[in-house]
Amino acid sequence: MTHTSLDIPALLKRIPLFSELSDTDLELVGRYTRDRHIVRGEVLFQRGDQPHGFYFVVSGQVKLAFSSPQGTEKVVEIIGPMQSFGEAVMFMNKPYPVFAEALTETVLIHVGQAVVTELIDQDSTFAHKLLAGMAIRLHGLIQDVETYSLRSSIQRVIGYLLQVADSDTPCEIALPTSKQVIASRLNLTPETLSRIFHDLSESGLISVQGKRITLHDPARLARYQA
Repeated sequence: MTHTSLDIPALLKRIPLFSELSDTDLELVGRYTRDRHIVRGEVLFQRGDQPHGFYFVVSGQVKLAFSSPQGTEKVVEIIGPMQSFGEAVMFMNKPYPVFAEALTETVLIHVGQAVVTELIDQDSTFAHKLLAGMAIRLHGLIQDVETYSLRSSIQRVIGYLLQVADSDTPCEIALPTSKQVIASRLNLTPETLSRIFHDLSESGLISVQGKRITLHDPARLARYQA
C-alpha cells in the first residue's frame, strides 16, 4: 500500500470533539496523534486488548464485532469515513469488548488518551462535548437494540435500505459492504437476508444485481408489510 502523508491538524478539526479547539490545543493534540494504514482483513485490535486512545476513520471502513461461543460473528457497528470510535472504552480502564477489522483498505488516525485527559482537566467545555458525543453514540446503540427487538426481519432490511438510499424517489444504491456483514449488523443470517431480498424482488419493490440494488418505489417499500 502506498502511504501518503496526512494533514493531521486539518483532520483533527473535522472531529466534532476537537472542532472548537484553538490552534495551540490542536498542535498539542497533534503531538499525541499517529496515523495508521491498514489493509482489508487486517485487525486493528483484538477483543481483550487494552485501549490507549481512540480512532478516527479518514477513509475506508472498520467493523466492530465479537465472536460467540458457537463461533459465529456478530457485527456491532460499521464505522465509515469521518467517524470516530473507542472514546468511551478508553476511560473505563477495561479491555476492548470487541475486535476491530478493516473491511476495505483503511486510513485512520489514533489520538492518545493522555492528551484527551489533559484537555478534560483544563477545559470543562471540552469535557461536556466529550460526554455529549458518547451519549449520542449510546442513544444510537439503544435504538439498535429496540430495532432488533421490536421489528421483524423484513422491517429491519427495509429500514436499512431506506437509510442507505435516503431518497423518496426511485434510485439505485450500492451496498457499502458485503451482504454477510450487513446480515450480521441486522442480526440476521445471510440466508435470511438473501430470502428477504428475493421476496422484495418478487414483489417488484427492488431489483438486486450483486451489491447494487434498485429501489423502484421507496414510499411503497416503506409501507410494505410481509
